Amino acid sequence: MATDQATQDQAHVSDGRRLRSERNKQKIVSAMMELVREGDYDPSVASIAERAGVGLRTVFRHFDDVDTLYREMSGQIEARILPEIAKPLTAIDWQGRVKEMMERRIRVFEDVMPVRICALARRYRSELLMANHKRFVAHETAALALALPPEVLENEPLKLAFDVALSFDTWRRMRQDQGFSRAKATSVLDTMLDALIAAAE
Repeated sequence: MATDQATQDQAHVSDGRRLRSERNKQKIVSAMMELVREGDYDPSVASIAERAGVGLRTVFRHFDDVDTLYREMSGQIEARILPEIAKPLTAIDWQGRVKEMMERRIRVFEDVMPVRICALARRYRSELLMANHKRFVAHETAALALALPPEVLENEPLKLAFDVALSFDTWRRMRQDQGFSRAKATSVLDTMLDALIAAAE
């Protein structure tokens, strides 16, 4: 009986440590997300640890380097936005599907913009972040191909024009570099798509 009790006590201690470890890990990821959303696109490990309320050793115990922390943060963002991205487009014609995709991407881009900007600032120093960037771009292009008709897909310059118009980079340029409001950027993008749709008809 004493042995069984000791085993149970050890199991409770182990479970408690696991829970504390998982809580600390989530606190670190949340702290980084908060800093990034506040405009610190390249937060130091020290500032992440301070915001999370943990020591530097705790950060490195959970994450070998900053890249692995970025990967965890990106993974959590993707898990949240994938259901939105995966929804089938419902418009009857391809022009409607393109506009529906525009509205959906604007919602997603606004959500992920701080994290994407953060990753863009570091991607040339990180093979992991560069691979994530290329995967995101490839996903954007593949998703667009499902909305466009064959006559546009066979017109390489026109297809690429749609791809650029609906890319995160175009949205980021308007929102960040040019300082457009969401409403103004949406209006500009809508005008761009109208012109491209007209060119395809």
